[in-house]
Amino acid sequence: MNDSPGAAVLDVWCDLQCPDCHLAHGDLIALRERFGDSLTIRLRHFPLPRHQHALAAAQAAEEAYAQGRGDDFVAAVLARTEELGKRGQATLLTVAAELGLDAEEMDTALIDGRHMLMVDADQAEGAALGVTGTPTYLIDGQRLDGGTSQEGLRQRIAEITESVLSRSA
Repeated sequence: MNDSPGAAVLDVWCDLQCPDCHLAHGDLIALRERFGDSLTIRLRHFPLPRHQHALAAAQAAEEAYAQGRGDDFVAAVLARTEELGKRGQATLLTVAAELGLDAEEMDTALIDGRHMLMVDADQAEGAALGVTGTPTYLIDGQRLDGGTSQEGLRQRIAEITESVLSRSA
């Protein structure tokens, strides 16, 4: 989603193999429905070391964005976190094929690492901001940690979004 003038921006540091990120995805959908283009939601990669296939999933997501279906790919992979943990890259390529993406090009991108700099940049920025787990949100300069509990975070993000939008009105 593109930034639009007067929009609130929500950065979400995510690990695509993280079950908590899968649960949080529903909140992001609800926020997108509630605020529409007034809330820009940006996926930021933060693959956790304990998730063996999260780094490849982040790179695959960037390739899916390059092929025009990134949001759909992210949603599909998050819905298969358990399968991703068991099947790894095979799951990523299966999802790509199911979405009509060029799975062969995705496989090549995973081999040549063309999206590694983007993933590394997201992770470095997150670490500099104090991100230690996923999902972690940043909106209007406030970091909200969803790795411990998602309870109340959607409402808190909505309150901050409303505040940002009222200031820019």
